[in-house]
Amino acid sequence: MKIGQASIVLLALIFSVFTQKSTAQELPNILWISVEDISPDIGCYGDKNAHTPVLDQLAQEGMRYTNAIANAPVCAPARSTIISGMYATSLGSQHMRCEGIMPEGFNFFPQYLREKGYYCSNNVKEDYNLNYESSIIWDESNRNAHWRNRKDKTQPFFAIFNLILTHESCIILKEKHDKLTKTLPAHLRAKPETLNLPPYYPDTPKVRELWARHYDNISMMDIRVGEILKELEEDGLTENTIVIFFSDHGTGTPRHKRWLYDSGLKVPLIVKAPAKYKDLVNAKPGTINDELVTFVDLAPTMLNLAGISKPGHMQGNAFLGKNVRPPAKYAYSFRDRMDERYDMQRSVRNKDFKYIRYYEAYKPFTQYMNTPEEGEIMKAIRFAHEQGTLPPAAEHMMLSDKPPEELFDLKNDPWELNNLANEPEYKAKLLEMRNAHAVWSDETKDTGLIPETIMRTWEKESGKSIYELLRQKEIPIDEIRTAALSKNRKELLEALNHKNEAVRYWAAISLGNLTFDKKKLKALGKSLQDPIPAVRIAAARAICNSACSEKSIEVLKNEIQSQDEWTRLLTAQVLDEIDEKAKPLESQLQKAIDKNDTNKYVIRVANRALNELNKTNNVVD
Repeated sequence: MKIGQASIVLLALIFSVFTQKSTAQELPNILWISVEDISPDIGCYGDKNAHTPVLDQLAQEGMRYTNAIANAPVCAPARSTIISGMYATSLGSQHMRCEGIMPEGFNFFPQYLREKGYYCSNNVKEDYNLNYESSIIWDESNRNAHWRNRKDKTQPFFAIFNLILTHESCIILKEKHDKLTKTLPAHLRAKPETLNLPPYYPDTPKVRELWARHYDNISMMDIRVGEILKELEEDGLTENTIVIFFSDHGTGTPRHKRWLYDSGLKVPLIVKAPAKYKDLVNAKPGTINDELVTFVDLAPTMLNLAGISKPGHMQGNAFLGKNVRPPAKYAYSFRDRMDERYDMQRSVRNKDFKYIRYYEAYKPFTQYMNTPEEGEIMKAIRFAHEQGTLPPAAEHMMLSDKPPEELFDLKNDPWELNNLANEPEYKAKLLEMRNAHAVWSDETKDTGLIPETIMRTWEKESGKSIYELLRQKEIPIDEIRTAALSKNRKELLEALNHKNEAVRYWAAISLGNLTFDKKKLKALGKSLQDPIPAVRIAAARAICNSACSEKSIEVLKNEIQSQDEWTRLLTAQVLDEIDEKAKPLESQLQKAIDKNDTNKYVIRVANRALNELNKTNNVVD
C-alpha cells in the first residue's frame, strides 16, 4: 500500500471513530429515580403535609404528570410490567413473588438500550416476577451500581436508583423508620397533630404517628434525590441527561397499596430534560401534563428517547420522544394474588371515571394478610370497627363481600367513596367501561382468569410460557370470563363439563356462590372426581358452602398435602374460608405449619385458619 493510500485509510478510521463517539454522545443519558410506596404525596402536587423542595424544583424545571397510573398496586407485578413493556397479566407474572416465563425471543427493554450502546445500571431492586438472568438485562445490578462505574465516560447511560426509604415496612416498623430517618433535622419532621388524614382512617394518636412517619420518610427520600442529582451535576452531566422520577405504586398503608383505587394506583411522575433534548420532551419548564400514562408505556418510551423502534411484543406506547402516538383513552390495572391471598380484580380508568370489576366478589374487601395486619393503621381500623367508631367512609373495608362492579366519578369523588354502578343515570358510562375491560381482557389474553396452579402446570408440561400457550392453543378466555362472572345456574352446570379446566374451575366457584338444590349438589359431587386438582378444590368449596360431605372433606385433605405449592395454597384458602367446617382437617393444617412448608404463603393461611378455629393468636412470618 502506498503512503498516500495509507494516509487516506488512517484518516478514514480516525473520522469513523470520531463520528461513532460523537453519535454516542448525542444519545441522551437517562436517569431514573424510582421510589417505593407513595402516592402523589409531594409538595408540587399540592400536598401541604409534604416537605419536598428537591422534587418541587425538579417539577418546576420540568414536567409533572397528573394522571400517571401504575398497572398494579404492588411492587413485583408493577415492576414486571415496567421491565417488559407488557402487562404482567399477559405474561402470567401478576401474582406476588411468582416466576413468570418471558416468551421465547422477547427481550427486556434495557437489553435494547445495551444493543444501542448504553451502559445500563440498576441500584438495586429488581423484583420482576419473571424467571431471568440479571446479567442479560444489566451491565451491573447491585448496591454499588452507578453510571460512574462505566469505563468509557463518553458512553451514554441508563441508570436506575430505586429508593426504599418510603416502603411500607418503613412505616410499620418503628426501628427501621428511626434508623432511616435518624439524620432528618427536627424542623423537617411532620407534626402528627397537624396532618390531614384520609377520611377512612380512625383519627387516633397511633394512626397519626404512622402517617407522620410516612411524611418523614418522604422528606428523607427528597434529600436522597437531591444527593443523586448533585452527583449528576458534579460529573458535568446535567445538560446531557433526562431525569425521570416516579413511584412504583400508591402509599404503603391500608386502602392504598394493594387496592385499585387511585390511592393505590395514581403515582407522581416528573420528567426533566435539558434544553439539548427539548425536541424529545416538548414541554416548557413547569408544565403540567394531564394525559393518561401507565407503567406499560415506560419501556417503549425509554426506547423512543434513544431512537429505538418499539418491538412488536410491547403493549404500551411511547409518551416522550419523536413521533409519539396520541394519548391512550383508558388506563388498565389489575390485582391478583397479593402475598398469600387471591382476589382477582381489574380496573379501567379514563381522566374522569374509574371502573372496577371484582371477579371474586364473594371475598371480603379486606382479606387478612400478614404484612398489612402488622401495621397499627390496620389494627386501628379493625378495632374501630369492633367498637362501632369506624368512620363511615371506611365501613365498606370491613364488609364480608364486595359488589361485582364499582364506578366512580373521579372529579367529584376523588376518594372513590360513592359507587355509581347501580345509578340509572350512569348506566351508559358503566356499559362503556365494562366493555372496555372485556375488550382489553380478550385482546391481552388476561391470564388472571386461569388459576395459578393450572397456569404453572400448563407451563411445566409444555415447556412454554403462558403467553405463548394462549396464542398457540385454543384457550377460550371469553368463556372462562363468562363462567367467572355468570349467575346463570343452567349455564354454569353445563360449564362444569367444559373441556377446558379453567372454565370448569370458575363454573364450580360461581355455583358455590348460588343457593343450593339437589341437581347442583349432584353435579358438583361429580366434579369432586375431576382430573384437575383446582377443579376438585373449587367443587369441594362449593359443597362446603352448604354442608360438607365426607368426599369434599377428603378432597381438601388430600390437596392440602399436594406436592404443588399453589394447589396447597388454594386449598388452605378454602379451609380458612369455610371456618368451623374445617375442624376435621385441623391436624393437616397444623402439619402445613409444622413441616415448614417451602411456600411461606401456605403457612400464613394455614396459621390464620387455625387461629380462627381455636381462637388463638399464633404468629408466623
